[in-house]
Amino acid sequence: MNVLEVHGVRKTFGNEVVLADLSLNVPEHSATVLIGASGSGKSTLLRCINLLDRVDDGVILLDGVEITDPLIHADGVRKQLGMVFQSFNLFPHMSVLDNITLSPIRVHGVEKSRAEDEAITLLRRFDLVDKANQFPDRLSGGQQQRVAIIRSIAVRPRLLLLDEVTSSLDPILVNEVLSIVRDLKADGMTMVLATHEMGFATQVADEVCFLDAGKILERGSAQQVLENPQNPRTQDFLLKVHQAGRL
Repeated sequence: MNVLEVHGVRKTFGNEVVLADLSLNVPEHSATVLIGASGSGKSTLLRCINLLDRVDDGVILLDGVEITDPLIHADGVRKQLGMVFQSFNLFPHMSVLDNITLSPIRVHGVEKSRAEDEAITLLRRFDLVDKANQFPDRLSGGQQQRVAIIRSIAVRPRLLLLDEVTSSLDPILVNEVLSIVRDLKADGMTMVLATHEMGFATQVADEVCFLDAGKILERGSAQQVLENPQNPRTQDFLLKVHQAGRL
């Protein structure tokens, strides 16, 4: 069963084509990893799935329901999605616990005591329970990003979207963020993630998609795409990543 289906999606900003007739299926309990240079369309695709950007053409289905229908209630769709951005986006005036429980209480109608109990359980699982009452500016970048991920999964999303969640982190903090994603993968969370961390992609991806100029030029298993790419553009991209020390 496909949780997400993307069919022939096109997105432009002015005269610039950012997504060009792009199609993608994401089966339940799978992790699809998007790779490609900056500007290749990875973030825009995630934003279109989350309805933060509207597509110009094509169809996106979530559990078989067309969410690109102009009449669809976007906030209702977003209740089923979790999205984590490059820049944490935690509320600075709220504690870690309040950041995590805000959506379950305000959007999903979960009783406060239950939401807090569940948030504490997640914080304990990911070794952050001692940070529950601290404010984001008291945390390291890696801790803030882990809290952002916990906040996104506290609502039990049908699909988790992760947009370059390690790109703003010091290299020494990257692995503590990637470890939580590995755990979610082991739990069977359905995910679509954009990343420049090729080693991480190898660990979690059921399918790797290489994007270039808004198109998926190559797709397949991590071993197939990352270790034996067939498309010359994929080969060139991975060579540059390797030279930059990211592979």
